[in-house]
Amino acid sequence: MAMRRSGRRAPLAPAPGEGLRAAGVTVRFGGVTAVDGAGLTAPPGAVTGLLGPDGAGKTTLCDVICGLCRPAVGSVRLDGADLLGRSPGEVARHGVARTFHLPPPARGRAAGRTLRDVVRAAAEAEVARREFAGRDRLDARRRRRAARDGSGETADVLLARLGIAEHAAHRVGAVPPEVARLAELAGALATRPRALVLDEPSAGLGEAASRSLEVLLRDLAAEGLAVVLVERDLERVLGVCDTVHVLARGRVVACGPPAEVRADRFVRTACAG
Repeated sequence: MAMRRSGRRAPLAPAPGEGLRAAGVTVRFGGVTAVDGAGLTAPPGAVTGLLGPDGAGKTTLCDVICGLCRPAVGSVRLDGADLLGRSPGEVARHGVARTFHLPPPARGRAAGRTLRDVVRAAAEAEVARREFAGRDRLDARRRRRAARDGSGETADVLLARLGIAEHAAHRVGAVPPEVARLAELAGALATRPRALVLDEPSAGLGEAASRSLEVLLRDLAAEGLAVVLVERDLERVLGVCDTVHVLARGRVVACGPPAEVRADRFVRTACAG
C-alpha cells in the first residue's frame, strides 16, 4: 500500500503563524499526576516529535491540546489564539486536527458509510465553516448543497494520496484496521488543519506503509503544517522529526534534534522503560 507523492493534491492551505504551543500543562487524576508542567512547541513547516514510554503522559497532553481534557494549570495556543477551555469541536474549528492511537470502532450507521462518504463529510463541514461563517440567513439545505461542491473530489484526492483509493466505496466497518487508520488520517486532512496531532499513527501499519507515512508527514510539513508525531519508539522518530520532546512520568526530560536526543543515555533508558 503506497501513498502517492505527486499528482493532484487536496488543498491544505494552512495559514502561516506561530504554530502550536503548549506550556506548563499539569493534569491530575485524583491523587495521580499524569502530566507535570509539560509542554511542546510545534512550528509550521516542521514535524515535532512527542516521545515517551507507555504511561509517560503523551496521550493526556494531546487530550489537553485538543480540548478533551482540562488541565489544572497550563496554556495551549495555536498561532497565538488561546485554545484552553474550548470544546473539542471549537479546537478543531480553530485548526487543530487529531488522529487517535486507538480509534473508536465504527458502529451502527457509521459502520455502514463508505470511506469516501466519511472523508467527504469532513471536507463539506470545513467548506461550510470557511465559506459561510457569519452568513446566518443561509438555510441549512443551501449550505449543505454549496459545501458539497468539490468535497467529493477532495475526498478522492486524499484517499489516493494515502494509497487507499481502491477502498473508497468500501464500508468503514468492513475495511482492515490498516486501511481504517489511514482513512482516519484522510478525514483529519480534509478539515484543512493548521496543526495535525498524530497519536502513534504507524501502529498496525506494515513496514512499507509506515515508511510511506513518514514521507507523507515530511511532505505535509513542507506544505506548511505544524505536525506533531506522538511515538513511543525512539527509532521511528529519528528519520522524520525535526525536533523531539521526550516525556517521562509526565515531565519533559529532553528536547532537541533527533540525533542529539538519541545520544542521550537517560532518554534511551526512559524510552526503554
